[in-house]
Amino acid sequence: MSAVSSARPRHANHALGLALLLVVTCIWGSTFAVVKTATDTLQPATLIFWRFAIGTVCILPLLLWKRQDSGTRVEEGKPRKLWLDGLLLGVWLMAGYGTQTIALSTTSANRAAFITALSVVLVPLWQALVSRRRLGGLLWAAVALAVGGLALLSWEGGTLVLGDLWALACALTYAGFILMLEHTSRAHAALPYTLAQLGWVTLLALAWVLLAHAPLLPPTGSWGALLYLGAAATAVTTLLQTLGQRWVSAAEASVLYALEPVTASVFSYFLLGERVYLRGFLGGAMVVGATILSQFGAGRAEVPQVHTEEEER
Repeated sequence: MSAVSSARPRHANHALGLALLLVVTCIWGSTFAVVKTATDTLQPATLIFWRFAIGTVCILPLLLWKRQDSGTRVEEGKPRKLWLDGLLLGVWLMAGYGTQTIALSTTSANRAAFITALSVVLVPLWQALVSRRRLGGLLWAAVALAVGGLALLSWEGGTLVLGDLWALACALTYAGFILMLEHTSRAHAALPYTLAQLGWVTLLALAWVLLAHAPLLPPTGSWGALLYLGAAATAVTTLLQTLGQRWVSAAEASVLYALEPVTASVFSYFLLGERVYLRGFLGGAMVVGATILSQFGAGRAEVPQVHTEEEER
């Protein structure tokens, strides 16, 4: 799929990992329209809290079933590392989902989706900076293409609004989450690690609710959106992403994530009636093209071949 993926040995479940991440991307695409609608009646802090609280509750029965089925304690001997890594990822998740939710309260779902997709370009940029590699020509071209696409998107919808800047912050924080997840997911069983992430975000969101003096209980009419966001778009996607990135590199995952704004545009059209015109279409195409091009210019990024007991079974 990319220069990165072809440079390292593939896991036996590589194809399954790709399929899982593709499902994740499609579900994510639907959430922009759902969150955009939900922010009409919910404050961001309240939405994030209930979204992750519901997600945490949905994961608990699966974890209990897994323990009974295996007859052993999951993550026996290293619960502290599990929760510490979960906290690190929870902070990144909280920052990513929080900034995205705030963005959708003041900008369109289409624009937020394409701007958020810039996280894919930021992944190889972060990798190059951390490893102190020189940025290649393709990576510079991807950055230029992404900036040009962002300019066209802004041109079609008028000047940049505050929500667009929050979407940029979401792109930055989610790039950090993708990289952190790649380096930690292989050290833990998927279910307890997913629970740790969701649990920490729930606690962080509750603190946000209290500090912002936001209402804790949501309006009755918002429960449908919250259940979908919590169960499908949070519990299921976080679990599938944690599984998928055990077998797929961050660079390969980023290419699949590039499809998210495309699916978001489809859902935004049918659910919100948002349309993408010529400049917006060209700008969005440039952003998607930049995300894919950035992976070819990322260089080799070896992924440590760490196996958990669950993988060996």
